[in-house]
Amino acid sequence: MPEISRFFGIIIRMFYDDHDPPHLHAEYSGKKAVFDLEGNIIKGNLGLKTATKLVREWIDLHISELEEDWQLAKNNEDMKKIDPLP
Repeated sequence: MPEISRFFGIIIRMFYDDHDPPHLHAEYSGKKAVFDLEGNIIKGNLGLKTATKLVREWIDLHISELEEDWQLAKNNEDMKKIDPLP
């Protein structure tokens, strides 16, 4: 599963040819969660509310890039790296 971003110890990944709805996988300190592209947690828990808040903020800042990467992944094409939170 390719890593598309990393910030503050949070790793963001997407699977190639993954199931709908569009989503991403986040990992922080051994905890994992799946977020849809609206920032809702579909599955899991990152443990800290701060980590969850940071992922949601990052999603809001990069929604168009995430949608583009989702389409690339669905087509088994290379995804683009997305800038971390500053």
